[in-house]
Amino acid sequence: MRLGLSLFICQFLGTLGLAVARYFSGQPQVNVWLFCALTAGSVASSGAALFLVRKPWMLEGFSHRAFYLIGFVYVGLILGAFVAHYAGTSGAAPTAARTVVAALSFQGAALVLVHRFLRDHESGWVAGFGLSTNGPRAVIYGVLIAGAFLPVGQILQSVSAEIMTHLHVSFESQVAVQALKSSVSWFDRSVMGVVAIGLAPVAEELLFRGLLYPAVKAAGFPRLALWGTALFFALIHFNLATFLPLLLLALVLTWLYEKTGNLLAPIAAHAAFNALQFAIFYLLPVATEKYEWLRRLGGGG
Repeated sequence: MRLGLSLFICQFLGTLGLAVARYFSGQPQVNVWLFCALTAGSVASSGAALFLVRKPWMLEGFSHRAFYLIGFVYVGLILGAFVAHYAGTSGAAPTAARTVVAALSFQGAALVLVHRFLRDHESGWVAGFGLSTNGPRAVIYGVLIAGAFLPVGQILQSVSAEIMTHLHVSFESQVAVQALKSSVSWFDRSVMGVVAIGLAPVAEELLFRGLLYPAVKAAGFPRLALWGTALFFALIHFNLATFLPLLLLALVLTWLYEKTGNLLAPIAAHAAFNALQFAIFYLLPVATEKYEWLRRLGGGG
């Protein structure tokens, strides 16, 4: 609970930072001093809530601390709502910078918070996630599973898109894909590649397969652990077209973790899957374009 609430607050602060950037890059809708005061109040309240939730909780004084925590969270959210309103909306496509800020406020914060979680529970990374159990074999299995799952995921996504089109349900590409499409520099694309292939798989596997799944399972709810974490994993990507393939991917990653006992296996599978998606989306079209240019230069048909 504390870890989840801490992640929520960190992600909210990231959203707040993006709202501030929108305000100063567009036409201000309110006095700058009022906007800064609202922002400072929201940050201070959220920071106080984060401080409270990260401190060890004891039964004695629990009600008082919970009262202050709820108060700080609500004040931060209310002031943040005013900040988002006065910041306005951006009609431009998502940028690499916005995607990176969002990733750092969730996946980046997750790495820091998981480290503190393990330290608070007097556990380590290796013992906590079985990282010493057949490491090379776990990585190989993960990469092979990713390669086998890729065509299945592509088919499921295409079927989902066709069904939604037939039902006249509008949908868009994932925010990260939109940002990649709008990126024009190799630096932006490289940074997004690092986030998609390096940061996101590690953080998300730590949270879903490493902590949430075994915690719910240990509480006596193995089916809820399997399906609940899979559904949650698919939902947090906020995209209808990718919901089914991500749901199936989550189930496969959980099965892989159970079979190997090493979190490196689902991390490797997740990273390899994202890498293959990245290559298909960007690197393959670039290579094809260069090949066509070379073929035309050589007079080929």
